[in-house]
Amino acid sequence: MNAYLHRSEDRGHVNLGWLNSKHSFSFGSWYNPKYMGVSTLRVINDDHIAGQQGFGTHPHDNMEILTCVLKGTISHQDSMGNKGDIKAGEWQLMSAGSGIQHSEMNQYDEQVHLLQIWIHSDEPDATPTYQQISCDVQQAPNQWHVIAGPNDNAQMHLRQQAEVKSAFLQQDHRLNVQSVHGLNYVHVINGAVEIGEHLVKAGDALLFRDVAEIKALNDAQMIWFDLTDNA
Repeated sequence: MNAYLHRSEDRGHVNLGWLNSKHSFSFGSWYNPKYMGVSTLRVINDDHIAGQQGFGTHPHDNMEILTCVLKGTISHQDSMGNKGDIKAGEWQLMSAGSGIQHSEMNQYDEQVHLLQIWIHSDEPDATPTYQQISCDVQQAPNQWHVIAGPNDNAQMHLRQQAEVKSAFLQQDHRLNVQSVHGLNYVHVINGAVEIGEHLVKAGDALLFRDVAEIKALNDAQMIWFDLTDNA
């Protein structure tokens, strides 16, 4: 199996006190030319945000911004008029398009743990949109859930030829991975899995083109990015 293992320990680490974050790819003050994204996937930030803290109002454009809340609750407000909470087990997709401003604040005392994911849009300067769903993969384990994609099988519409799927795989269970768009990038959130001959643990990701089987070595949660091979 021809694959590249992106190890957790090779991620950038930024600790601002109120924010403790691991960056899979170059972001903000952390820059490494080896890690600039994969295909149209540009950012995976694994963020822990302290209570009563967060990201004040700031701009984005021409990026598909996906938030996966793993623990706690983050409060969102944007220039489109959307305002509300995103809780653990919920996902948000903000298509920034021609430009938006938004804030993400932890208005509660409990620490928030979330993933921030950016994917380049293939529709420049489109009208911004907002989507939010509840999909706690632990409640329906051992299957892929299509979180976002360009087609009707996805729960949220993504402005890119890519699919984002997630699963909670119980120990010793197996799932198949076969790309539609050309490249597989499987990021393990927690637990550990075996993909081919590769051990992929929490914070690691595996990039490969082949069809593969994932086996959970213990209970594990992951995100599978099915990406184009020519970006």
